Amino acid sequence: MWRKIENVEVNITLKVKELFEKMVDYRLYGIVLLAVSVFFYLSLIIPTVLPELVEKYIAAGASFGLLLCSIFFLSLSKRCRTKLNETDEGQEYMINRKRP
Repeated sequence: MWRKIENVEVNITLKVKELFEKMVDYRLYGIVLLAVSVFFYLSLIIPTVLPELVEKYIAAGASFGLLLCSIFFLSLSKRCRTKLNETDEGQEYMINRKRP
């Protein structure tokens, strides 16, 4: 009987650890995509020698697409964080774990 309880605790701990790692990864993906989106946006603002309209549309589309992807990954990170906050094990793991 104790063996089953230990296995359940180990499974819960592994799930909490996996969820925390996903949360951190999603947040980092969101931050990186946001930074790349800013570079594409800056290419729209900074004047060039030969401004081609097609290049500006591509840069605007890439900036907008990357911004949407960034928002998506940051919202996934927030969902993972709320799932962790709902459980006692998740709260303990986040308190004892350093933020990257």
